[in-house]
Amino acid sequence: MDTRSAQGSFGQTHFGNLALGDRRRTALMVRLADLVMQHPQGTWPTKLSEPSDLEAFYRLMNRPEATHAAVLAPHYERTLAAMRQQTGVVLTLHDTTELDYSGLASIPLAPIGNSHGKGYLCHNSLAVTEGGEVLGLVNQILFSRPRVPKAEKKRASAQRPDRESRLWKRGSQAVPAAPAGKWWVDVADRGADLTEFLAYEIDHHKHFVVRSKANRKVVWDAEKPGPAKLHDVVRQLPEQGRRPLFVPPSQGRPGRDTEVAIAFTKLRIVPPRQARGEHGREPLLVWAVRVWEPNPPLGAEAVEWILLTNVPVNNVDDAWQRVDWYKRRWILEEYHKTLKSGCSIEEMQFTTAAALQPAIALVSVVALGLMWLRQVSRTPAAHTRPASEWFPRLMIRTLSRWRFQKPRDDLTAYEFCFALARLGGHQNRTRDHPPGLLVLWRGWTKLQLMTEGASAVQRNRCGET
Repeated sequence: MDTRSAQGSFGQTHFGNLALGDRRRTALMVRLADLVMQHPQGTWPTKLSEPSDLEAFYRLMNRPEATHAAVLAPHYERTLAAMRQQTGVVLTLHDTTELDYSGLASIPLAPIGNSHGKGYLCHNSLAVTEGGEVLGLVNQILFSRPRVPKAEKKRASAQRPDRESRLWKRGSQAVPAAPAGKWWVDVADRGADLTEFLAYEIDHHKHFVVRSKANRKVVWDAEKPGPAKLHDVVRQLPEQGRRPLFVPPSQGRPGRDTEVAIAFTKLRIVPPRQARGEHGREPLLVWAVRVWEPNPPLGAEAVEWILLTNVPVNNVDDAWQRVDWYKRRWILEEYHKTLKSGCSIEEMQFTTAAALQPAIALVSVVALGLMWLRQVSRTPAAHTRPASEWFPRLMIRTLSRWRFQKPRDDLTAYEFCFALARLGGHQNRTRDHPPGLLVLWRGWTKLQLMTEGASAVQRNRCGET
């Protein structure tokens, strides 16, 4: 993900191949994407301050050709191409977030949350490298919860096409099989702990790491015959190693450093007697990895993850690698935060779902552009490669004038990003964590205004006689 490339601007990179039936519409989407990338936060009149741009945007979103699928199609293709180019493991992170549009009274949207709001369940599938580099979205589903009869029986629920639990399987189905010699792994939290999803992955020779939610019936091994319960089994396993772990902030709780222990085993999951989805009756071979915090701080909730995977775990190094894959799921949580806080995706005002959905698609790609800012700041090459490879010269000179009291063209990408973080409120102290998304997009928004001011001064000077 980047704001510039050999293909051109951010908009050209991600929407230059957009098929909307007319080259002028594609060119307009490219220009609008560039403008929104400069001002990602706020309502559409804030993102597009020129009335002519705002009017053109609304006209385009109301074109029948501008569907959610059409707008995202070139970005999906770009992501898949990037996945195929990777030599290492590629992780596809799957999760769902709620998009609340309760204020859009004219659009008949389905209930979300506790049913007091309305909007979409937005199920995203985000491709990242094993090292955490974001490659892009490979799929996005806007799901409306159906009205379900109160007395619906399990068999009828399992067969219903619009069943919510199908989202995980649909997300995986959207990702083609990995080419020969490539390792693509689906990673998901407890919502994906469904026999249907696990069976689909195994039957289609796909790989997964899923956090366990249900204390399922399992068959352990020949030495301990007979059925047992998954969580009971793994909690009996002896510790096989320890290492440090940073627990990120969540739901108002601050992040903290801790130490966790690990254990693993191979077992088979016994499918439920009455099918709760589309799956067979044969037990599913998996490896279970338990990670837990032996000595949690006083008053803190102890860390415990029980992970299920069909990628063999032959030793403790393999087990830690599966944990590292699961930890990358936090990138998707940051993406959802960027959608809402950085791009104000829930503040959009439309009168039809047909116009709202392609706008969601556009903003979803812009949010990835913001995440790319943090990615640049943390890549090792950022210390040596010039910022001009990624950012326009005027932007670099404007930021350096603010940070170093003089314009500079020689900033490295690392210096640029840390100056940007400082503009967003990061203190750059040695004890501080590297800048996160929040301060980077704050700095990015401020820098756009500063650069526009510098550009206006240049134009005035050029017009002077």
